[in-house]
Amino acid sequence: MNKKEVHFEYEVYDSIEKLNTEDAALLDRARKATATAYAPYSNFQVGASALLLNGEMLNGTNQENASFPVGLCAERVLISAISSLHPKTAIHTMAISYNNLNGKSDHPISPCGICRQSLLEYESRLNHPIRLIMSGMDGEVFIIANAAMLLPLRFTSEDMK
Repeated sequence: MNKKEVHFEYEVYDSIEKLNTEDAALLDRARKATATAYAPYSNFQVGASALLLNGEMLNGTNQENASFPVGLCAERVLISAISSLHPKTAIHTMAISYNNLNGKSDHPISPCGICRQSLLEYESRLNHPIRLIMSGMDGEVFIIANAAMLLPLRFTSEDMK
């Protein structure tokens, strides 16, 4: 038997005020985007904002549906918009925030499994890492250098060849 280890490293900041100007602005956009989420069932509004390599910035929000699980997460809405409006343009950084209308929004959350896979696929397709900034409406902020780090035992197109 062999044992293997996965090493995961990320940055932790006490608040948005500790970020550099560009990262703080992107996170602020994601926080503001939560207000346009359609989340009447969960009351859990998620906003994502991306800075593309071409300098463009776009937002996405979660979109729920009475016919659960038809809804879409903010990250996938954003990736779809980028793919449609800016095909072949890589994402430099994506900020993700949430507003829990039923409770607190004071710590970072991570993308769900489907979104992790979608972020990995987008990184692979454009051969460029996506830097992630994650936070609630206040509190700590996590920065991960590469979205692929969220899926250490990943499934990719290479597995199907």
